[in-house]
This record gives sequence, structure tokens and C-alpha cells, in this order.
Amino acid sequence: MTYDLVIDTLRPLVIAEIAAEVSAETHAGATEPRDLEQAVWLRLLERLDKDGPPADPAAWASATVRSEARRTRRTALRETPYAGEPAEAVEHGPEQRALTGDRDRALHAAVRRLPGRCPRVVAAFLSPRDLTYREIAGELGISQGSLGPERSRCLGCLRRMLASEVAAPEPWGKER
Repeated sequence: MTYDLVIDTLRPLVIAEIAAEVSAETHAGATEPRDLEQAVWLRLLERLDKDGPPADPAAWASATVRSEARRTRRTALRETPYAGEPAEAVEHGPEQRALTGDRDRALHAAVRRLPGRCPRVVAAFLSPRDLTYREIAGELGISQGSLGPERSRCLGCLRRMLASEVAAPEPWGKER
């Protein structure tokens, strides 16, 4: 019997067994049908290389699907997912929080040194309250239409001020 014939013979049995297993365990949620099917086909290929096709395909399909589903559930119980991606965990470590705090303090100090009403405008945009343009305009007592150009002028001033304070690297990453 060729591999294709064995697979074609077993496919309906495997699909039916997987559907029955997954529907019986819907509340557990650990078994993805496609993952389970892939694991069963892998077991079949391993078996075909060693022992040839199963003598009783229906019994083999049923037993293999149940076995792989149990293995998947056991694995899911032992695994603990990250709260976020591992890279996110590093981003919120103590060193990163200290660097972020230093950067925020330096930014707010620079904002306070801006001329005119720019400190209030930029501070409103940096507010953790996440204000809308309408709320910021009302808080500053200026029209909503002039807020965008005012913000642009203030950010340009802040950019020029910070550029003069921070040494720009020379070409190829060399600092002066």
C-alpha cells in the first residue's frame, strides 16, 4: 500500500475523530483541530517508516487522535503564557523605566524653558489625560483653528533648542 493510499483511506477517519475530540473538549480550548491533525499525520508517517500501515485503520486513527489530544492538553496545562511578548517584558524592566524617566524629566525641563505660551501648549499635548484639540483649545483660551499652527511653532522652537543642547553625531556615527 502506498503512502497516498493510506492517507486517503485514513483522512475521513482522522477528520471525524478530530471533530469528535475537539467538540467534546470545546470548553477546554487547548486543542486546535489543525494542530491535532498535523500531529496525527506526523505519527502516521513515523509509523509507516517503522511498521507499515496500521492493521486496523479505524482503531489506529481513534487511538492516535485521543493520544495526541491528551498530550496537547497536558502540554497546555504545563505551559504558562507570557503576560506580553518577551521583548515587552524587557522594555518595562527597571533599567528601561529609569531611562524613560530621565528622558521624560529632560523633556519637561526643556518644555518649561520655551518662550511665551509654548510651555502651556506643549504641556497640554504631553498631558497624560490625552486631551482632544477642543479640550486643549478651551483650556488654553485660544481658538481650535489656531492650535495646530501654534503647536507647530512651539515644537519647532523645542526642536531647535534641543538640537543645540545635544551634540549631533558626525558622519559614520563619530561624535565630536
